[in-house]
Amino acid sequence: MSFEHLPDGLGIGIASPRLSWALPSGAGHQVAYELETGRNGTTRRTGRLDGTDQILVAWPDEPLASRERATVRVRVWTADSDAPSAWSEARAVEAGLLTPADWRAVPVGAGWEEDPQAERRPAQVRKDFRLDRTPTRARLYVSAHGLYEVEINGRPVGDEALAPGWTVYPKRLRYRTHDVTEHLTQGANTLGAWLADGWYRGKYGFDGGTRNIYGTDQSLIAQLEVTYDDGTTLVIATDRSWTAAPGPIVSSGLYEGEAFDARLHDPNWATPAPSMPRDWTPVRTGRRDPATLVAPDGPAVRCTQQVAPIAITPTGDGRHLLDFGQNLVGRLRLHVDGPAGTVITLRHAEVLQDGELATRPLREAWATDTLILSGHGPLAWEPRFTLHGFRYAEVTGWPGQLSAEAVTARVYHTDMRRTGWFECSSPLVNRLHENVVWSMRGNFVDIPTDCPQRDERLGWTGDIQVFTPTASYLYDCAGMLHSWLQDVALEQLPDGTVPWYVPVIPGEPMWTPIHPGAAWGDVATLTPWTLYQRFGDLELLRHPYPMAKAWVDLVERLAGPSRLWDTGFQLGDWLDPAAPPDDPAAGRTDRYLVATAYFAHSARHLALSAAELDNAADAARYNTLADEITDAFRRRYVLPNGRMTSDSPTAYALAIAFRLLTDQHQRAAGDRLAELVLADDARIATGFVGTPLICDALTDTGHLDIAYRLLQQTECPSWLYTVEMGATTIWERWDSLRPDGTLNPGGMTSFNHYALGAVADWLHRVVGGITAASPGYRRISFRPRPGGGITWARARHDTPYGTASLAWELAGSELTARIVVPEGCQGTAELPGRAPIALEAGEHLLSASMSIEKAA
Repeated sequence: MSFEHLPDGLGIGIASPRLSWALPSGAGHQVAYELETGRNGTTRRTGRLDGTDQILVAWPDEPLASRERATVRVRVWTADSDAPSAWSEARAVEAGLLTPADWRAVPVGAGWEEDPQAERRPAQVRKDFRLDRTPTRARLYVSAHGLYEVEINGRPVGDEALAPGWTVYPKRLRYRTHDVTEHLTQGANTLGAWLADGWYRGKYGFDGGTRNIYGTDQSLIAQLEVTYDDGTTLVIATDRSWTAAPGPIVSSGLYEGEAFDARLHDPNWATPAPSMPRDWTPVRTGRRDPATLVAPDGPAVRCTQQVAPIAITPTGDGRHLLDFGQNLVGRLRLHVDGPAGTVITLRHAEVLQDGELATRPLREAWATDTLILSGHGPLAWEPRFTLHGFRYAEVTGWPGQLSAEAVTARVYHTDMRRTGWFECSSPLVNRLHENVVWSMRGNFVDIPTDCPQRDERLGWTGDIQVFTPTASYLYDCAGMLHSWLQDVALEQLPDGTVPWYVPVIPGEPMWTPIHPGAAWGDVATLTPWTLYQRFGDLELLRHPYPMAKAWVDLVERLAGPSRLWDTGFQLGDWLDPAAPPDDPAAGRTDRYLVATAYFAHSARHLALSAAELDNAADAARYNTLADEITDAFRRRYVLPNGRMTSDSPTAYALAIAFRLLTDQHQRAAGDRLAELVLADDARIATGFVGTPLICDALTDTGHLDIAYRLLQQTECPSWLYTVEMGATTIWERWDSLRPDGTLNPGGMTSFNHYALGAVADWLHRVVGGITAASPGYRRISFRPRPGGGITWARARHDTPYGTASLAWELAGSELTARIVVPEGCQGTAELPGRAPIALEAGEHLLSASMSIEKAA
């Protein structure tokens, strides 16, 4: 049993959470179910309910009140048995604080004067209190203006990082609920919190960044609620009675890094018996509308992996260069001992240039951490409130010999459940796919960012728009992206403009004021549709629908009666490899062709969304609009012979993939696309817009062999060029590192950017062969399309109903396929040379004879 899109039910922000369950393999096809809820000592059963629903089923009881806890379990009837199954294990769900009136906490932070335009030392805040007896239950509801980590009696609370994450703070500030019953004791207790600036008031953004984007305070918002065995409660909330002091973190910034002076650190500072005298002074209280405090929709950011260095190279001048073998996002953890006052400096970079850290691509993100030792013995330390994108690190000032056991890279990202895997007989393609996974991990840090290392790290809407199909296969990102899309809706301008990135921060002169842009603004229509298709949750369409409608209506006004969006600022096929390094929007494809194609595609998907939401009037209106745009597109951009006015791969890929051509011109466009690809020896000639579409466009017009050639090209620019150059993540530019080993001279040269890795969706569906044929994978198409000399492939995806998998192998012309259809689903196998075969739940072994086309 699970609740909404959350990993557990503690602190849920919905009074009537929806329920999901998966059946074990071999259980049979569900025909009925019964739910049981337990709350306040009473049990309620629904009785047998006929139906096959098992995903996001309506809450079967009265709505939960704030703080109320319930248990839920299910049993099912299957077509193979008249008797019900055993009951599932009961799962607990507990509401958080559901109304503003539940909150008594106010923001508290440093009471001393600070210069808001200067770097400010982070504070610690604390509260001593006594408990008359041991509690039976205790919950901490906590958030902050800035970032926080909490301790109770010296024991950390939770394991999340960079909490409360980044939302549109004035309208939505996330809080989390923690069960801290075991942290407390009868008698004296202490609750303390580390604070940092984070996104709230830290220096963030382009060209040196902007301070105090959301406010000048750095404050904790915490409410500890203690319940005794007789039902009485005690509330310890942040208020004027708390105290604050400067902490041992001397400075901290998401871009800059963190400096920590261990000489100032008292390990017992958050206990009733501190070890060091500190000047604790009264806090300053602030304001926060409790109506803006919201419970999480998805998991927190956590450390999910630790990576040891594969090489440590002394430089001879007191420095050590560390190679972790993988470009990752996180920070270093040190185990060190040395004399008091020893200064250890850590610098980070993704690549080397002439044997040294290549820091130019970081721009003004200094990515430098500093530790000053106390001399009091061995110390385990890592920064708390910063992250870096790096494969290499430079350590300066290490006392004595630096061993691999003393330094570990800890990987951080939103702790989503992994749901998708792919591998095949090509080691290079496997490494490409692994690079895609690593880039997703590094850029899904509470919001979907463009890059994790330089002075940017923003939630670019176009990047995630093209990558959502890949992301939703690899990880259960429904909750995280649902949360972010709420912020996109909040940041949408009154005229319907969707920002370039969300949350919005100053971006003069290019990004502020905000202008509508194709492919980026279309996140409003296309990402919700993809999430609905992958997770089967109609609410993922319903909530963003007003935003999507406002976006399409805006573009309709901009286009006017011509139905051509051919005015205004556009990014076009961003980072087309033909574009100069200093003008990435100057690609081969007419940017207004791109804009009008996306206008048609969004109008069509808005109509599809309206139909799913039973809004027949909107479905008819936007289908008609999409038809009108398609006709206008053909008149303006398609020549009588089927060629495009922009004779470029992206133009053809858009027209084919978005179904903007007549049947006659569709094949002609596919042939011309194949000619263009082969004329450039199957090197990539597309940017952010064309790259996610080109392999599908070739495949769908009978040029699967050319798509495989494009995939497997190793010369620059290509996907596998980066792999052969040693990439372990997806690059922002096809030639971020040039063939001669030099860095691309452009100002944007990230080595961790997932957008061009959107080809992985084609790998999953075409090479791996698994496609959702209905929302939530209730029906699944198993259609592998072998080619390119690949002799086997395995794809596996944990659908909402269970695991679907396809493993195929080619021996000569004989193809064998082992297919697993999860319980509750139906499959269709479409193997080469065979008629489609209907598949019920279970494992199936099939075979087919086929011929492999050769590319010209």
